[in-house]
Amino acid sequence: MVSVSCGTSRDAAVTSPVIRKDSTFTNPLLDGGADPWVIQKDGFYYYMSTGVSRIFIRKTAAMSELKNAAAVTVWTAPATGPNSKNVWAPELHYLQGKWYLYYTAGATGNLATQRCFVLENSGADPMQGIWTEKGKIGDPNGDFFSIDGTVLEYHHKNYFIWSGQISGTDITQRLYIAEMENPWTLKTGRVQISMPQYDWEKNGQPVNEGPEILKNAAGQVFLVFSASSCGTDNYSLGMLRLKEDGDPLHPADWTKSPEPVFTTQVTNNVYAPGHNGFFMSKDGKENWIIYHANPQKGQGCGGARSPRMQRFTWKPDGTPDFGVPLNPYYPITKPSGE
Repeated sequence: MVSVSCGTSRDAAVTSPVIRKDSTFTNPLLDGGADPWVIQKDGFYYYMSTGVSRIFIRKTAAMSELKNAAAVTVWTAPATGPNSKNVWAPELHYLQGKWYLYYTAGATGNLATQRCFVLENSGADPMQGIWTEKGKIGDPNGDFFSIDGTVLEYHHKNYFIWSGQISGTDITQRLYIAEMENPWTLKTGRVQISMPQYDWEKNGQPVNEGPEILKNAAGQVFLVFSASSCGTDNYSLGMLRLKEDGDPLHPADWTKSPEPVFTTQVTNNVYAPGHNGFFMSKDGKENWIIYHANPQKGQGCGGARSPRMQRFTWKPDGTPDFGVPLNPYYPITKPSGE
């Protein structure tokens, strides 16, 4: 969850290769890592990505040096049980004075068993302390395929947002929201706020997943999500905008952009960019997006996906301008303040 400051001009240093080497970095940040997530607290960044059978965290004071941060395993999936297989998309949130870790997992290799779960840690540093299992989080009246949980903090309330299906036979992934009673329990039933409606959301399979919250300096709320099947090169980012002082539980208060906001860039050798996160530069002056992508076409949802990051700016109307995915190995100016 981030609140960000507005700007309207793109930083020329981000796109110019004629810069000092010690002031730049290159993507990818790591050799592999799908579904990257970053949160900032007390001068440090905590990075996570899908680990399949475990959840690990990397801690760094500078995102451009992520590769130098050790991956510390904080939770390992049990041998059996509802959260024993396919551990995906972990996200770390600091809520009500404690750390909460939301992740997706299933009971078997059958992906229909995938659900969202929660871990809690009362320690100051999520790399340390004890992680306690708080169990499954979801709507008991909609207990179907559910993945990619995240949290929206808005007007002194917390909302849980995830990707799911309407029934046990549905093949369309939709975005749902519910108000939270506490960080591990829902207060209301689920409400659908998005489903694939445009062609760019239906490649391979109709999919809306990986919801992530972004706020601009005025407090306007955007929900950036991944669209189409990750098995295609058409996997991309779409965006919803919550109207000013809107009710997150009122679907009509969300407006979807008719076009994707971040897509495959063949000329830059970036394919299927998606499942992103957001963070601020160390000095709080720049806005950055982190996402995964493939280096070649046709690589789908496998281990070729790697995390990349780049700066983004804002349009005059207050909406984010993500530009296009930059070429891996192309020098990018480090986040300001590093």
